[in-house]
Amino acid sequence: MYEDLKKILITKEEIDKRIKELAAELDRDYEGKRPLMVAILKGSVMFYADLLRAMTIPLELDFMAISSYGNKTKSSGEVKMIKDLDRSIEGRHLIIVEDIVDSGYTLSYLKRMLYSRHPESVKICTLLDKFECRETPLQPDYKGFDIGNEFVVGYGLDYAEKYRNLPEIGILKEEVYR
Repeated sequence: MYEDLKKILITKEEIDKRIKELAAELDRDYEGKRPLMVAILKGSVMFYADLLRAMTIPLELDFMAISSYGNKTKSSGEVKMIKDLDRSIEGRHLIIVEDIVDSGYTLSYLKRMLYSRHPESVKICTLLDKFECRETPLQPDYKGFDIGNEFVVGYGLDYAEKYRNLPEIGILKEEVYR
């Protein structure tokens, strides 16, 4: 898989360090609130697991699966719900844990949909923020790294279901996905 990478963008050590910092921020901001941590499957799984293990406050887990990509490199803008939450979120503090925010369409849709269920709050924690690609006014509340407009894989991020198990984040060579 490494031969398909142009370069390593973020090392495993950098990821681990930043996750500990994010966990400390979340612990501080949500002390006494027992947040519901919502992983957006599949891309956020690695980040979600490591983030939750680094947190020390009581919390609960749930999962959603939504898609606007399929096997494409750019969002279609159409959001497809594949798996919804398993519980009521009314009055709860939700933290959506996502691998990457780029156009913002998917998470804007998701926040609107979740707020219609009357939670106390909905915040977004993302590992990567590709802010140059934003097409909506959405901003993550917690983020690991700002990155440029490059196609990245590894640490949960994929192209056509490949590369998710790389322990770091790399830039995929264009000839692989063109």
